[in-house]
Amino acid sequence: MTNLATNLVATATRLPDKLGIKLDQAEISWGQLHAAAAKVAGQLREAGLQPGDRVSLILPNVPAYPVLFYGTLIAGGIVVPMNPLLKSGEIAYYYQDAGTSFSFVWPDFAEEARKAAQIAAGEGVHTQVIECTAMGPASGALPDADPLAEAVERADDDTAVILYTSGTTGKPKGAELTHFNLHRNAERSCDDIMEMGEDDVIMGCLPLFHVFGLTCGLNTSVLRGCTLTLIPRFDPAKALEVVGRDHVTIFQGVPTMYAAMLNHPDADGAETSSLRTCVSGGSALPEAVMRNFEAKFDAQILEGYGLSETSPVASFNMPDRPTKPGTIGRAIPGCEMKLVNLDGTDTAPGEIGEIAIRGENVMKGYWRKPDATAEAIPDGWFRTGDLATVDEDGYFTIVDRKKDMIIRGGMNVYPREVEEVLYTHPDVLEAAVVGIPDDVMGEEIGAAVALRPGSETTLDEVQDYVKERIAAYKYPRHLWQLDELPKGPTGKILRREVRPPA
Repeated sequence: MTNLATNLVATATRLPDKLGIKLDQAEISWGQLHAAAAKVAGQLREAGLQPGDRVSLILPNVPAYPVLFYGTLIAGGIVVPMNPLLKSGEIAYYYQDAGTSFSFVWPDFAEEARKAAQIAAGEGVHTQVIECTAMGPASGALPDADPLAEAVERADDDTAVILYTSGTTGKPKGAELTHFNLHRNAERSCDDIMEMGEDDVIMGCLPLFHVFGLTCGLNTSVLRGCTLTLIPRFDPAKALEVVGRDHVTIFQGVPTMYAAMLNHPDADGAETSSLRTCVSGGSALPEAVMRNFEAKFDAQILEGYGLSETSPVASFNMPDRPTKPGTIGRAIPGCEMKLVNLDGTDTAPGEIGEIAIRGENVMKGYWRKPDATAEAIPDGWFRTGDLATVDEDGYFTIVDRKKDMIIRGGMNVYPREVEEVLYTHPDVLEAAVVGIPDDVMGEEIGAAVALRPGSETTLDEVQDYVKERIAAYKYPRHLWQLDELPKGPTGKILRREVRPPA
């Protein structure tokens, strides 16, 4: 195994005319996808891209995404996926930190990307922003060139993708996932979890910029040669329609998607007989939702766990073993999981500990952050920050998060990042962001703020201020005002004591 893109070359050679990517009426065979990606690869090399150069993708789930993703890899570049909802200041940070040379952008998000490029240029990082059409770069955006049909040689340990993630403190960090990491995790997902064959049809409603959708949706489809049918933005009615229309056999989603489909008025009349296997991740799936969904749609849901740093799949309830609702299953083959205490020693049986992971799925490290890498992987075991128990059969159950990360509808929101924006408001004196349980989103974003004495600013105005400066899924939906936030002896705000008003 060398370049991850050799999977596309092999599948296009084996199944050139088979349907690969579908978006409503747009249908692309594996041969056509390879040809389009090869064209992009040639253009990037002609434009000056060298192996190891970084290329960002800011697109929704459209056919151009796999074209550009694999085109960049064929050329030897490193892909930096970004959420299209990010604002210019957020994008600029990624441009600067990753040192991106090119950025492929869907037209709807081009204005923010260009603003970001101007900011990054001021810091010495020059990124060419390239608008895209449904199948790739806009005409004339890159120089014409001969296609690069064969993937540039890359080592197993060379970085293929940089996925930005973050803790509760500091700036986001780029997790370096290697060609080997991503290939093996896709292979494990195909063989051990979803038992995929080339006749399967996967529902691609998870965002491809997210590691779950990227590995389990796109990379598995390319590896096996099955069909990936895309939805640019999840909508339960559309998802039910596409399941019937395209005879979807494998559905991948987060708990909010399963709940939305289960409770939709069209659910009872939907044609879903093709569904065989559903996989869930991102946050805990309520047992009632799992059981009711399985009963209504006659398809098994397998729940699992992973992180950006683990490519992402680390554990799952496997199809060949009993499932245990409420658990995240067992470690997948090629991956080890255990629980450790704060000092790194193994926890005693039955006790709560932090999940530590070792194996072929664990990232190379954080991009250009050796200290953060050493802290996260001090002894060859990646520390996840998630607290769990494990039973006698090796099934893990998460009980809490060591980190304060909020998971809203399957999307990670980091309190510190939102707080930093709140603190830029001239009338905000103190702020703390917390997760609030929510029946629809799993968790909602809440913020307690203390305003400067004499301020006439309203909480609605504070909310609007944040909304203009941060991605839509991150801004606080619930705000409440306190005279002063709870603090410890050193004056540090105690987020764990921040609670919304009853």
